[in-house]
Amino acid sequence: MTSSSRLQGYPDPGPGLRLHLNENTGGCSAKVLDAIRRVDPRDVSTYPSYPELVGACAQHFGVDPDWMLLTNGLDEGILMAAVGHIARARLHDAETIVPLPAFDPYPNATAAVGATAIRIPPEPGYVFQTEAVLRAITPRTRMIFLNTPNNPTGQLIPHADLRRIAAAAPGAVVLIDEAYIEFGGESFLPELAAHPNVLIGRTFSKAYGLAGMRVGIVIGQPAALDPVRIVTLPFNINGVAIAATRAALDDPEFLPAYARQVDESRKRIYAACDRLGLTYWRSAANFVLVRVGDTVAPFVQAMAARNVHVRDRSKDPATAGCIRITAGILEHTDRAIDALESVVGSVR
Repeated sequence: MTSSSRLQGYPDPGPGLRLHLNENTGGCSAKVLDAIRRVDPRDVSTYPSYPELVGACAQHFGVDPDWMLLTNGLDEGILMAAVGHIARARLHDAETIVPLPAFDPYPNATAAVGATAIRIPPEPGYVFQTEAVLRAITPRTRMIFLNTPNNPTGQLIPHADLRRIAAAAPGAVVLIDEAYIEFGGESFLPELAAHPNVLIGRTFSKAYGLAGMRVGIVIGQPAALDPVRIVTLPFNINGVAIAATRAALDDPEFLPAYARQVDESRKRIYAACDRLGLTYWRSAANFVLVRVGDTVAPFVQAMAARNVHVRDRSKDPATAGCIRITAGILEHTDRAIDALESVVGSVR
Protein backbone atom coordinates (compact mmCIF):
# COMPACT_ATOMS: atom_id res chain seq x y z
CA MET A 1 0.00 0.00 0.00
CA THR A 2 1.40 3.37 -0.96
CA SER A 3 1.83 5.81 1.89
CA SER A 4 -0.62 8.70 1.66
CA SER A 5 2.29 11.12 2.21
CA ARG A 6 3.66 10.07 -1.19
CA LEU A 7 0.51 10.69 -3.19
CA GLN A 8 0.46 13.65 -5.56
CA GLY A 9 -1.41 16.82 -4.75
CA TYR A 10 -3.06 18.07 -1.59
CA PRO A 11 -5.48 15.70 0.13
CA ASP A 12 -9.16 16.54 0.01
CA PRO A 13 -9.94 18.10 3.41
CA GLY A 14 -13.48 16.75 3.29
CA PRO A 15 -16.80 18.58 3.62
CA GLY A 16 -16.78 22.28 4.33
CA LEU A 17 -15.43 25.55 3.00
CA ARG A 18 -12.05 25.30 1.27
CA LEU A 19 -10.40 28.46 2.60
CA HIS A 20 -6.91 26.94 2.77
CA LEU A 21 -5.59 27.14 -0.82
CA ASN A 22 -6.49 30.70 -1.90
CA GLU A 23 -9.04 29.41 -4.41
CA ASN A 24 -12.06 31.29 -5.69
CA THR A 25 -14.62 29.40 -3.64
CA GLY A 26 -17.43 31.00 -5.64
CA GLY A 27 -16.31 29.20 -8.78
CA CYS A 28 -15.62 30.62 -12.23
CA SER A 29 -17.51 32.74 -14.74
CA ALA A 30 -20.73 31.21 -16.08
CA LYS A 31 -19.28 31.84 -19.54
CA VAL A 32 -16.45 29.45 -18.69
CA LEU A 33 -18.88 26.67 -17.81
CA ASP A 34 -20.81 27.28 -21.02
CA ALA A 35 -17.60 27.06 -23.03
CA ILE A 36 -16.62 23.80 -21.36
CA ARG A 37 -20.02 22.30 -22.18
CA ARG A 38 -19.46 23.22 -25.83
CA VAL A 39 -16.03 21.60 -26.09
CA ASP A 40 -15.80 19.61 -29.32
CA PRO A 41 -14.78 15.93 -29.05
CA ARG A 42 -11.82 16.76 -31.27
CA ASP A 43 -10.58 19.17 -28.61
CA VAL A 44 -10.17 16.13 -26.39
CA SER A 45 -8.96 13.54 -28.91
CA THR A 46 -6.37 15.70 -30.70
CA TYR A 47 -3.27 17.54 -29.49
CA PRO A 48 -4.10 21.14 -28.60
CA SER A 49 -3.18 24.18 -30.67
CA TYR A 50 -3.25 27.53 -28.94
CA PRO A 51 -1.61 30.37 -30.89
CA GLU A 52 -5.01 32.11 -30.83
CA LEU A 53 -5.12 31.87 -27.04
CA VAL A 54 -1.59 33.26 -26.80
CA GLY A 55 -2.70 36.20 -28.95
CA ALA A 56 -5.81 36.77 -26.83
CA CYS A 57 -3.77 36.68 -23.62
CA ALA A 58 -1.18 39.04 -25.08
CA GLN A 59 -3.91 41.52 -25.99
CA HIS A 60 -5.48 41.15 -22.54
CA PHE A 61 -2.22 41.85 -20.73
CA GLY A 62 -1.03 44.47 -23.22
CA VAL A 63 2.19 42.80 -24.38
CA ASP A 64 3.68 41.44 -27.59
CA PRO A 65 2.73 37.76 -28.18
CA ASP A 66 6.45 36.98 -28.52
CA TRP A 67 6.85 38.07 -24.90
CA MET A 68 4.34 35.49 -23.64
CA LEU A 69 4.55 31.81 -22.71
CA LEU A 70 1.58 29.77 -21.50
CA THR A 71 2.39 27.20 -18.83
CA ASN A 72 0.58 24.40 -17.02
CA GLY A 73 -0.10 26.55 -14.01
CA LEU A 74 2.40 29.18 -12.92
CA ASP A 75 4.18 26.42 -10.96
CA GLU A 76 5.39 24.96 -14.26
CA GLY A 77 6.56 28.39 -15.35
CA ILE A 78 8.62 28.78 -12.17
CA LEU A 79 10.24 25.37 -12.63
CA MET A 80 10.91 25.88 -16.35
CA ALA A 81 12.47 29.27 -15.65
CA ALA A 82 14.95 27.57 -13.33
CA VAL A 83 15.57 24.79 -15.84
CA GLY A 84 16.08 27.21 -18.71
CA HIS A 85 18.33 29.65 -16.91
CA ILE A 86 20.29 27.32 -14.61
CA ALA A 87 20.11 23.64 -15.56
CA ARG A 88 20.31 24.20 -19.33
CA ALA A 89 23.31 26.49 -18.84
CA ARG A 90 24.97 23.81 -16.65
CA LEU A 91 25.77 26.27 -13.90
CA HIS A 92 26.96 24.00 -11.10
CA ASP A 93 27.59 26.72 -8.49
CA ALA A 94 24.43 28.70 -9.20
CA GLU A 95 22.42 30.38 -6.46
CA THR A 96 18.92 31.74 -6.24
CA ILE A 97 17.65 34.31 -3.78
CA VAL A 98 14.41 33.50 -1.96
CA PRO A 99 13.04 36.14 0.45
CA LEU A 100 11.04 34.52 3.26
CA PRO A 101 8.30 33.62 3.79
CA ALA A 102 8.07 32.15 0.32
CA PHE A 103 5.93 30.10 -2.03
CA ASP A 104 7.25 26.51 -1.90
CA PRO A 105 7.96 26.18 -5.66
CA TYR A 106 10.79 28.73 -5.41
CA PRO A 107 13.14 26.63 -3.25
CA ASN A 108 11.76 23.45 -4.84
CA ALA A 109 12.66 24.64 -8.35
CA THR A 110 16.06 25.71 -7.06
CA ALA A 111 16.71 22.24 -5.65
CA ALA A 112 15.43 20.57 -8.83
CA VAL A 113 18.17 22.21 -10.91
CA GLY A 114 20.93 21.61 -8.38
CA ALA A 115 21.29 25.22 -7.31
CA THR A 116 21.52 26.66 -3.80
CA ALA A 117 18.69 28.78 -2.42
CA ILE A 118 19.90 31.77 -0.41
CA ARG A 119 17.02 32.36 1.96
CA ILE A 120 16.55 35.90 3.23
CA PRO A 121 14.93 36.03 6.71
CA PRO A 122 11.84 38.21 7.09
CA GLU A 123 11.88 41.69 8.57
CA PRO A 124 9.61 42.66 11.47
CA GLY A 125 6.06 43.09 10.25
CA TYR A 126 7.02 41.37 6.99
CA VAL A 127 8.28 44.61 5.48
CA PHE A 128 10.06 43.56 2.31
CA GLN A 129 13.76 42.94 2.97
CA THR A 130 15.18 44.94 0.04
CA GLU A 131 18.59 45.75 1.48
CA ALA A 132 19.19 42.15 2.53
CA VAL A 133 18.30 40.93 -0.96
CA LEU A 134 20.71 43.43 -2.51
CA ARG A 135 23.50 42.32 -0.15
CA ALA A 136 22.90 38.68 -1.11
CA ILE A 137 23.50 39.26 -4.83
CA THR A 138 26.79 37.75 -6.04
CA PRO A 139 28.23 36.61 -9.39
CA ARG A 140 26.70 33.19 -8.57
CA THR A 141 23.17 34.61 -8.39
CA ARG A 142 21.20 33.32 -11.37
CA MET A 143 17.60 33.85 -10.26
CA ILE A 144 15.80 36.03 -7.74
CA PHE A 145 12.23 35.11 -6.77
CA LEU A 146 10.03 38.06 -5.80
CA ASN A 147 6.38 37.54 -4.89
CA THR A 148 4.08 40.58 -4.84
CA PRO A 149 1.62 40.41 -3.18
CA ASN A 150 3.49 37.89 -1.09
CA ASN A 151 2.06 34.48 -0.28
CA PRO A 152 1.37 34.05 2.65
CA THR A 153 1.63 37.60 4.04
CA GLY A 154 -0.21 39.55 1.35
CA GLN A 155 2.45 42.30 1.43
CA LEU A 156 3.40 44.26 -1.69
CA ILE A 157 6.94 45.02 -2.88
CA PRO A 158 7.31 48.69 -3.91
CA HIS A 159 8.12 49.15 -7.59
CA ALA A 160 11.16 51.22 -6.66
CA ASP A 161 12.58 48.18 -4.85
CA LEU A 162 11.82 45.91 -7.80
CA ARG A 163 13.73 48.30 -10.05
CA ARG A 164 16.72 48.44 -7.69
CA ILE A 165 16.97 44.66 -7.48
CA ALA A 166 16.65 44.15 -11.24
CA ALA A 167 19.35 46.77 -11.87
CA ALA A 168 21.65 45.28 -9.24
CA ALA A 169 21.54 41.78 -10.77
CA PRO A 170 22.01 42.18 -14.54
CA GLY A 171 23.45 38.65 -14.76
CA ALA A 172 20.41 37.09 -13.08
CA VAL A 173 16.78 36.62 -13.99
CA VAL A 174 14.37 38.34 -11.63
CA LEU A 175 11.07 36.46 -11.56
CA ILE A 176 8.28 38.67 -10.24
CA ASP A 177 5.36 36.46 -9.26
CA GLU A 178 2.13 38.47 -9.55
CA ALA A 179 -0.30 35.60 -8.96
CA TYR A 180 -2.45 37.81 -6.70
CA ILE A 181 -1.94 41.23 -8.28
CA GLU A 182 -5.60 41.51 -9.38
CA PHE A 183 -6.60 41.94 -5.73
CA GLY A 184 -4.35 44.90 -4.88
CA GLY A 185 -1.39 46.91 -6.06
CA GLU A 186 -0.15 47.77 -9.55
CA SER A 187 1.41 45.29 -11.95
CA PHE A 188 5.05 45.71 -12.99
CA LEU A 189 4.04 44.90 -16.58
CA PRO A 190 4.09 48.54 -17.78
CA GLU A 191 7.77 48.72 -16.76
CA LEU A 192 8.83 45.42 -18.31
CA ALA A 193 10.26 47.01 -21.48
CA ALA A 194 12.95 48.72 -19.39
CA HIS A 195 14.09 45.49 -17.70
CA PRO A 196 15.36 42.75 -20.04
CA ASN A 197 16.28 40.45 -17.14
CA VAL A 198 12.78 40.41 -15.59
CA LEU A 199 10.12 37.74 -16.00
CA ILE A 200 6.60 38.29 -14.70
CA GLY A 201 4.40 35.40 -13.67
CA ARG A 202 0.61 35.54 -13.82
CA THR A 203 -2.09 32.93 -13.37
CA PHE A 204 -5.74 32.24 -14.12
CA SER A 205 -6.06 30.11 -10.97
CA LYS A 206 -6.92 32.79 -8.43
CA ALA A 207 -8.90 35.81 -9.61
CA TYR A 208 -10.42 34.01 -12.59
CA GLY A 209 -11.42 30.91 -10.60
CA LEU A 210 -9.66 28.46 -12.93
CA ALA A 211 -7.36 26.63 -10.48
CA GLY A 212 -8.58 23.27 -11.78
CA MET A 213 -7.68 24.23 -15.37
CA ARG A 214 -3.98 24.86 -14.58
CA VAL A 215 -3.16 27.81 -16.83
CA GLY A 216 -0.32 30.15 -15.99
CA ILE A 217 1.66 32.73 -17.94
CA VAL A 218 5.29 33.83 -17.98
CA ILE A 219 5.89 37.21 -19.62
CA GLY A 220 9.22 38.73 -20.52
CA GLN A 221 11.49 40.05 -23.22
CA PRO A 222 12.95 37.37 -25.52
CA ALA A 223 16.37 37.49 -23.83
CA ALA A 224 14.81 36.27 -20.58
CA LEU A 225 11.87 34.31 -21.97
CA ASP A 226 13.45 32.30 -24.80
CA PRO A 227 15.53 30.04 -22.51
CA VAL A 228 12.29 29.17 -20.69
CA ARG A 229 10.38 28.62 -23.92
CA ILE A 230 13.04 26.21 -25.22
CA VAL A 231 12.68 23.81 -22.27
CA THR A 232 8.88 24.05 -21.88
CA LEU A 233 7.17 20.94 -23.21
CA PRO A 234 4.78 21.21 -26.17
CA PHE A 235 1.06 20.61 -25.68
CA ASN A 236 1.27 21.67 -22.03
CA ILE A 237 -2.17 23.34 -22.10
CA ASN A 238 -5.09 20.97 -22.59
CA GLY A 239 -8.04 21.54 -24.91
CA VAL A 240 -10.63 22.08 -22.18
CA ALA A 241 -8.38 24.61 -20.44
CA ILE A 242 -7.96 26.51 -23.70
CA ALA A 243 -11.73 26.86 -24.08
CA ALA A 244 -12.12 27.86 -20.43
CA THR A 245 -9.40 30.50 -20.60
CA ARG A 246 -10.76 32.08 -23.77
CA ALA A 247 -14.18 32.33 -22.12
CA ALA A 248 -12.70 33.85 -18.96
CA LEU A 249 -11.04 36.56 -21.05
CA ASP A 250 -14.40 37.25 -22.74
CA ASP A 251 -16.14 38.05 -19.44
CA PRO A 252 -14.93 41.52 -18.35
CA GLU A 253 -17.43 41.77 -15.49
CA PHE A 254 -16.49 38.63 -13.56
CA LEU A 255 -13.09 39.61 -12.17
CA PRO A 256 -13.98 43.13 -10.91
CA ALA A 257 -17.07 41.78 -9.16
CA TYR A 258 -15.07 39.10 -7.40
CA ALA A 259 -12.27 41.53 -6.50
CA ARG A 260 -14.84 43.79 -4.79
CA GLN A 261 -16.00 40.87 -2.65
CA VAL A 262 -12.40 40.03 -1.78
CA ASP A 263 -11.80 43.60 -0.64
CA GLU A 264 -14.89 43.60 1.57
CA SER A 265 -14.05 40.13 2.90
CA ARG A 266 -10.61 41.30 3.99
CA LYS A 267 -12.16 44.20 5.87
CA ARG A 268 -14.58 41.85 7.65
CA ILE A 269 -11.72 39.54 8.64
CA TYR A 270 -9.71 42.50 9.96
CA ALA A 271 -12.69 43.66 12.03
CA ALA A 272 -13.23 40.17 13.44
CA CYS A 273 -9.55 39.87 14.39
CA ASP A 274 -9.70 43.28 16.08
CA ARG A 275 -12.71 42.12 18.13
CA LEU A 276 -10.98 38.87 19.03
CA GLY A 277 -7.60 40.39 19.82
CA LEU A 278 -5.79 38.47 17.07
CA THR A 279 -2.75 39.83 15.26
CA TYR A 280 -3.10 39.99 11.47
CA TRP A 281 -1.46 41.65 8.49
CA ARG A 282 -3.37 43.81 6.04
CA SER A 283 -3.24 42.04 2.71
CA ALA A 284 -3.29 42.99 -0.96
CA ALA A 285 -4.21 39.40 -1.90
CA ASN A 286 -7.28 37.17 -1.51
CA PHE A 287 -6.23 35.90 1.91
CA VAL A 288 -5.25 37.17 5.34
CA LEU A 289 -2.43 35.88 7.55
CA VAL A 290 -3.55 35.67 11.20
CA ARG A 291 -1.54 34.77 14.29
CA VAL A 292 -3.64 32.55 16.55
CA GLY A 293 -1.05 31.41 19.09
CA ASP A 294 1.20 28.45 19.79
CA THR A 295 -1.40 25.70 19.38
CA VAL A 296 -2.12 26.11 15.68
CA ALA A 297 -2.82 22.48 14.76
CA PRO A 298 -5.69 22.08 17.28
CA PHE A 299 -6.99 25.47 16.17
CA VAL A 300 -7.08 24.37 12.53
CA GLN A 301 -8.74 21.10 13.53
CA ALA A 302 -11.37 22.98 15.52
CA MET A 303 -12.10 25.16 12.51
CA ALA A 304 -12.39 22.04 10.32
CA ALA A 305 -14.83 20.56 12.82
CA ARG A 306 -16.96 23.61 12.10
CA ASN A 307 -16.66 22.89 8.35
CA VAL A 308 -14.16 25.66 7.61
CA HIS A 309 -10.72 24.66 6.35
CA VAL A 310 -7.90 27.17 6.82
CA ARG A 311 -4.18 26.81 6.14
CA ASP A 312 -1.80 25.91 8.97
CA ARG A 313 1.30 28.09 8.40
CA SER A 314 2.97 27.25 11.72
CA LYS A 315 5.39 24.68 10.25
CA ASP A 316 7.22 27.53 8.52
CA PRO A 317 9.43 29.31 11.11
CA ALA A 318 8.82 32.57 9.26
CA THR A 319 5.09 32.35 10.07
CA ALA A 320 5.09 30.58 13.41
CA GLY A 321 1.74 30.59 15.20
CA CYS A 322 -0.15 31.64 12.07
CA ILE A 323 -3.02 30.49 9.91
CA ARG A 324 -3.99 31.81 6.48
CA ILE A 325 -7.65 32.40 5.63
CA THR A 326 -8.93 32.86 2.08
CA ALA A 327 -10.89 36.10 1.70
CA GLY A 328 -13.34 35.73 -1.14
CA ILE A 329 -17.09 35.30 -1.39
CA LEU A 330 -18.78 37.32 1.36
CA GLU A 331 -21.13 34.53 2.41
CA HIS A 332 -18.16 32.23 2.90
CA THR A 333 -16.21 34.86 4.80
CA ASP A 334 -19.09 35.38 7.21
CA ARG A 335 -19.25 31.64 7.86
CA ALA A 336 -15.52 31.58 8.46
CA ILE A 337 -15.76 34.47 10.91
CA ASP A 338 -18.54 32.68 12.83
CA ALA A 339 -16.28 29.63 13.11
CA LEU A 340 -13.29 31.78 14.09
CA GLU A 341 -15.25 33.48 16.87
CA SER A 342 -16.50 30.14 18.12
CA VAL A 343 -13.05 28.56 18.19
CA VAL A 344 -11.37 31.53 19.85
CA GLY A 345 -14.18 31.66 22.40
CA SER A 346 -13.87 27.97 23.20
CA VAL A 347 -10.08 28.21 23.58
CA ARG A 348 -10.40 31.13 25.97
